[in-house]
This record gives sequence, structure tokens and C-alpha cells, in this order.
Amino acid sequence: MRVPAMVSAVLLAMIVGAPARAEPPIRSPEDAACRNEARAKVFSAPNPQGLELEEIGRQIYFACMARTNQAATQAPKRKHRRHRRR
Repeated sequence: MRVPAMVSAVLLAMIVGAPARAEPPIRSPEDAACRNEARAKVFSAPNPQGLELEEIGRQIYFACMARTNQAATQAPKRKHRRHRRR
């Protein structure tokens, strides 16, 4: 009777004691938005290659970050100054 209790205790310790994979800290609002987009789309994204969910999430995240960075570089940087009427 002691053996099953020992085995379950060891298995529980292995599961609970396993290091959790934490995400790196959020660095920008765009980073947070892309992480949320990846979480939202990871289960509904097509997966013809049979990739793991983490890899699909990474692909969605990096595609979002590329779109965000591309939009930021193409934004007009000129400021229009209004002339005051006299």
C-alpha cells in the first residue's frame, strides 16, 4: 500500500517542481498587442505542416510584429505647421 502513495508523491513533486516557462517581459504596446493576437489566433490558425502550438504562436507573433514595424516605418514623419492668422 505504501508504494502507490510514494509513486504518486514522486509524480506530483515532478509535476509541481517542473520549471514553468515564463514569457519575457512586455517591452511595448505593440508587443502586448501582438502577444494577445497570437493567443487569440493560435487555435484557429491553419496548420498543414503539423507544427506545435508554440511554433504557430511564434509565427503569428512575429508576423504581427513585422506588420507593426513596417507600418511604423512607412508612416509620414512630416508635421504640418499651421500658420496663424494675423
